[in-house]
Amino acid sequence: MSHIAVERNRRRQMNDHLKVLRSLTPCFYIKRGDQASVIGGVIEFIKELHQVLQSLEAQKQRKSLSPTPGTPSPRPLQLSPQIDNAPFGIDLNNNVTELGGACCNSPVADVEAKISGSNVNLRTVSRRIPGQVVKIINVLEKFSFEILHLNISSMEDTVLYSFVIKIGLECQLSVEELAIEVQKSFCSDQAYINNM
Repeated sequence: MSHIAVERNRRRQMNDHLKVLRSLTPCFYIKRGDQASVIGGVIEFIKELHQVLQSLEAQKQRKSLSPTPGTPSPRPLQLSPQIDNAPFGIDLNNNVTELGGACCNSPVADVEAKISGSNVNLRTVSRRIPGQVVKIINVLEKFSFEILHLNISSMEDTVLYSFVIKIGLECQLSVEELAIEVQKSFCSDQAYINNM
């Protein structure tokens, strides 16, 4: 086989593999059709799937540790110990001066908030609860956050909400307080979940 034929075959295989990757990845992960965008979108999708898998494994472990099968353990909210309670700081150049993240987990949901540049990445993993995403959006708007991007991934009865939010100038919450406030929106549905 000539070098040209080998190269043509390699390009054809690469394009076929990219088409398969594109078909397996939700369209909102892939911004453009070029190869770099497809691969970047697939990487983001795999990262989210990996996070869902870790959360499902954590839920499975919590269920195995609960006192009676099928009943969530009555443990309090758990906060990440390495988080500073200072509010988000915005300097005159609109740069975030605090860096960090917080986790707030309960038997109902896992909530994680991390600062990324001048934005916050907020992720929640829980059982599917009707209307929950609207409750989270209401919490974010109440505390002067602007939603830049929302991604929803679900697997069976578990759902992952991933938000990219902009910190408003009037915002006085720390990352830890944000995680707690979002967690509270889930806790109001504890009775609903127990009756399922």
